[in-house]
Amino acid sequence: MKNETDGTRREFLRALAAGACGACALGLAGGGARGQDDAPQPQVAVHDAMWFERLPDKAVRCTLCPRECVVADVERGYCGVRENRGGDYKTLVYGNLCSTNVDPIEKKPLFHYLPGTVALSVATAGCNMECKFCQNWEISQFRPEQVPSVLVPPENLVRAAQARGIQTIAYTYSEPVVFYEYMHDTAAAGRAAGVGSVMISNGYINEPAIRKLCEHLTAVKVDLKAFTEKFYEDACAGRLAPVLGTLEVLADIGIHTEVVVLLVPTLNDSAAEVGRMTKWLVKALGPDVPVHFSRFHPTYRMKNLPPTPMETLERARKVALDAGLHYVYLGNVPFHEAESTYCPSCAKTVIGRVGYRVEATGLKDGACASCGMKIPGVWSQEQAMAFKPQAKPAGS
Repeated sequence: MKNETDGTRREFLRALAAGACGACALGLAGGGARGQDDAPQPQVAVHDAMWFERLPDKAVRCTLCPRECVVADVERGYCGVRENRGGDYKTLVYGNLCSTNVDPIEKKPLFHYLPGTVALSVATAGCNMECKFCQNWEISQFRPEQVPSVLVPPENLVRAAQARGIQTIAYTYSEPVVFYEYMHDTAAAGRAAGVGSVMISNGYINEPAIRKLCEHLTAVKVDLKAFTEKFYEDACAGRLAPVLGTLEVLADIGIHTEVVVLLVPTLNDSAAEVGRMTKWLVKALGPDVPVHFSRFHPTYRMKNLPPTPMETLERARKVALDAGLHYVYLGNVPFHEAESTYCPSCAKTVIGRVGYRVEATGLKDGACASCGMKIPGVWSQEQAMAFKPQAKPAGS
C-alpha cells in the first residue's frame, strides 16, 4: 500500500472488478488511500474454505497453517478472515482485493525469475502472523470489514494480465496464505492461460496445503524472519520450525524458491545466527538458492531501533558466501554491487542491477555468457509454465 496513487488504484480496481481488461485499465495501476467519497468500501465475500476439519458442537479445526485454530460457531481464526458458519468454514476475502499494482519482479524480490519483467501484484486483508516490523500493517493486521476493497474474480485478474502482456501474477503485500482459495483458483486459471503465479509469503503453511498450491504456482519467495524460536515468538507471534519445514517441502517439490531475511539490529543480525542459518540453507535447499539480506527500517511497533548498518549487511553477505551460498544479495540498499548476480565460476556479472534497472546481457540460454556455467533460475515464460512438482517417492 505504500507509494501508490489514490485515484489510479480506485480506477484500476474498478476496472478489474467490472472485467475491463484492456491495456488502458492496467496502465492505471496504482495505490491505495481511503476515506474519500468515491473510494472502495470494505467488502466481505463469503466462499468455502478448503482446509478444515469438522468437530463436535459445530466447531471446526482449521488445517491451513500451523496454528490449526479450533474455531467455535460464528467465531474466526487468528487471521481474522476465516469464519465458522454453522460448522462450515468460510473465507471472507475471496477476491477482496485491497491493494493492486504492477511491480518489477525484482521488487518481490525475485532475482532469478524472469529478470526485467513485471508482475501484477495483489493482496487482501489479513495475516497469520503479527510481525512488529510489518511494512504493510495497514492491511495485514486488519479484518476485511475494515479495509476498502473491490471484488475481483480470478478470471478477471488473469484476463487483465493477459491484456497487458504481463507474464506473472504475484500474491503479496499482506500474507497470501490467508487468501489461499483465491490464490489457488487464480493460479490455476492463470496456468491454463499461460500466466505464471508467484507467492510472496512468510512460509507459515501446512505441508498438504503448500503441496496442493504448488501444482499451480511457478515460484515462491519465503521471508525467513530469523533463525531462533525466540525471535519468531517475540517479534512475529509465530514459530520457526514450521517455516523451515515449508522450505524443506519447497525443495522437495522442486519449485523455484528464493529466501529473504530482514536483518533487524540486535535481534537477528549476529554473525553467529547468520552463520547457523546459512549453513542450514545450504544443507536443506542447496548452495544455489538465492538469499537476500534486507535492510530494516523502523516501522509499525518497532520504531525504537535504527536502520540496519551497512556493515552488518555486508558482514552477513560474507558469512553467507563463506557458508557456501552462491547467490547472496543485499536489499533496500540501492546502487550496491550486491544487487547484481555474479557467476560463481568466473565471477563475471551475469545480471547487472541498479535499483530496478536490469541488464541480463551476461546471461545466455540460462548460463553465464562468459564461461557457460548454468545459472539456476527461471529465465523464460516457457520454462515457468513447464514446471511441475516433483513426485513424492512411493511410501514417503
